[in-house]
Amino acid sequence: MHEAAKRLNEVLEQNVPHVYEMLSELGRALFFPKEGILNQSAEAKAKAKRFNATIGIALEDGVPMHLDVIQSHLADFSPNDLYNYAPPAGKPELRSLWREKLLEENPSMQGKHFGNPIATNALTHGLSIVADLFADAGDAVILPDKNWENYELTFGVRRGARMVTYPLYDASGSFNAAGLEQAILSQKDRGKAIVLLNFPNNPTGYTPSIEEGDAIVAAIESGAKAGVNVVAVTDDAYFFLFFEESLKESLFGKLCDLHPRILPVKVDGATKEEFVWGFRVGFLTFGAESDQALAALEQKAMGIIRSTISSGSHPSQTFVLKALQAPEFKQQKQEKFEIMKGRANRVKTVLDSGRFDEAWRYYPFNSGYFMCLELKRVKAEELRVALLERQGIGTIALGQHDLRIAFSCIEEPDIEALFDAIYETERELAGSTQN
Repeated sequence: MHEAAKRLNEVLEQNVPHVYEMLSELGRALFFPKEGILNQSAEAKAKAKRFNATIGIALEDGVPMHLDVIQSHLADFSPNDLYNYAPPAGKPELRSLWREKLLEENPSMQGKHFGNPIATNALTHGLSIVADLFADAGDAVILPDKNWENYELTFGVRRGARMVTYPLYDASGSFNAAGLEQAILSQKDRGKAIVLLNFPNNPTGYTPSIEEGDAIVAAIESGAKAGVNVVAVTDDAYFFLFFEESLKESLFGKLCDLHPRILPVKVDGATKEEFVWGFRVGFLTFGAESDQALAALEQKAMGIIRSTISSGSHPSQTFVLKALQAPEFKQQKQEKFEIMKGRANRVKTVLDSGRFDEAWRYYPFNSGYFMCLELKRVKAEELRVALLERQGIGTIALGQHDLRIAFSCIEEPDIEALFDAIYETERELAGSTQN
């Protein structure tokens, strides 16, 4: 093992021993090469006043060399904010501004110990960093039965972890905190669990109430008190899109400083929050009471970034930074929120009409991009294919009977027509099955 990795491990073992125990074999071996090219380039940038022959870019007239056919479309931005490599952890000013944003939008994070957000290539990249750092073959990844399919690839296929699921909803249609607690406690013998909390949930669009959120935190704390080291990951991809009475902040803040056996990790980003899907700008934030431990975890995460993508997109980070700094940012974002809320409310109005009760029920939803139908008479895949072939309508089939609808991409006046068409096709399939 490299000496730099050993030193980081020693810092973690001395300051947060349970977090050190959570690391995967790869996680323990990771480090950021401070003595390497990037460090020497940084030193040269500060001191090489005559000639700097260290960095692997081309310069012309003192700025990064570029083509006018590209720069002409980006005239509002300095070449220095576009063409240089971004630091592996992201533009410092963007990281600081995102931290300020987190504190403003999540009151429970005030006064808690957590690191500076690390820029990632959107949220999937952040989740893969978490998987590399903490998931070994056979480790349990605990998540609800209704979840984003990419978790299986990221934690299961890539790292060999086991997916341990529990029902998302209990008998009353509330979040199943008891099921979560039972799943965590089932890992007592192994002594470790990675818990994925995704709210608003993909695929159901559900966010727990404040009381349900407290029950989730209590379930995780119960596991920690029972001796389970818990990596508690809040996947906050659809943060801020809360349309009804529910939690309106991440559970990350309440998990910070809660118990020595709990490592909160926040994964979020501009991707969905600021409607810039293709920019691929996400963030990864660790919570730990020790500043030295936070620095060590950041170094390990940077080691993964350096060894995989080297650094994220500088132009995308610049665009997001400028947007966050713009005086019109909050107003424009609120306008888009109202559009999304209108679509979600319209979906509920249409579904609550009672016209479709024989065909399906819908799972509770109150936020995000999606909602799910639980089909009563036909199989989801059959309906999905029939909708494509007969109506030209795209939906997502999940399991035997769940059909995911992304109302985020349907204009509000078209929502009733969408569900009428789904119902028409469902009736045709149900009739042919009965005959």
